[in-house]
Amino acid sequence: MTAVRPKQTVVPFVVHSEGTGVFQTLRPEGDAGHVFTADAYPAFGGADSAPSPLFFALGSLTSCNQVTASLVAKDLGIRLGRWTFEVRGDLDTAVLVGGAEGNANFDRVQVRATVETDATPEQFARLVSETARRCPVTQLFERSGLEFTNDWTPVALPDAG
Repeated sequence: MTAVRPKQTVVPFVVHSEGTGVFQTLRPEGDAGHVFTADAYPAFGGADSAPSPLFFALGSLTSCNQVTASLVAKDLGIRLGRWTFEVRGDLDTAVLVGGAEGNANFDRVQVRATVETDATPEQFARLVSETARRCPVTQLFERSGLEFTNDWTPVALPDAG
């Protein structure tokens, strides 16, 4: 029998966590010693002492888009500068809190991004579409079945000279 070998390009991401009630401390494995915590609003049984896991989910969407777009921009030969994001996730809490039948996922997530760039309109359109295709977190949201809006606006990159 031949041993199954993992792909050379697969990188495992492992998080160890522990907690009490709805509060949790998380430690990424192999990371630079980062530790983060998550809690919930009092309405969900928490003390609101740390961001909700739902905020982490939305925040990971902005961060992963920025990382992925930086890789894509390098491939396209364009420069990127300052970013701003606003992400809104609409969550009906009837399933989460009330136990109703249905899907506990966000109903809708809207991403609005503004990025400084020297890209032409065609390059920017390619940047946006290729980032959406290559970003693991965007793909998690898009493939989950929720209504997903991804609206990016380019702003002229300030002259470096």
